[in-house]
Amino acid sequence: MNFRLDKRISRLLLSLCLWVVICLVTFLGASTPVLALDYTNEALVGADFSNRELTDSNFTKANLRSSDFNHANLRGVSLYGASFLYANLEGADLSYSTIATARFTKANLKDAILEGAFAFNAKFDGANIEGADFTDVLFRDDQLELLCEMATGTNPVTGRDTRETLMCP
Repeated sequence: MNFRLDKRISRLLLSLCLWVVICLVTFLGASTPVLALDYTNEALVGADFSNRELTDSNFTKANLRSSDFNHANLRGVSLYGASFLYANLEGADLSYSTIATARFTKANLKDAILEGAFAFNAKFDGANIEGADFTDVLFRDDQLELLCEMATGTNPVTGRDTRETLMCP
């Protein structure tokens, strides 16, 4: 009789332990950071990356037309040659990312942080850059002139004036 009780208790304890492990994996596993992802040359038209942790991911030459990167963390991301036609990057952190030859045509960069980004040959035709922070970003002269023409606002996170970060005259 005692043997059956011991066996029943051990099964109950084992079941309880497995249940705890499953719960921990389910709840704690969901909060772990996402590993860097490679979207090189992908067609991601209309994709939703809003509020995502995308640090060190790769979007080289990706088609990101009308995609949503609202408040996404894109620090250190390669966006080399990517197309952001009508994309939403409002409040996104693109600090120290590579945006060389990327096209931000009619993109929303309101309140975005681009501090230290490598932006040579990037295009910003018709982009909304209100409140964007371009601290320590180097541009071609024609793009800098275009950005200075439309620069307004102050970044709510860094507190820096957009025109000052572009060093507009």
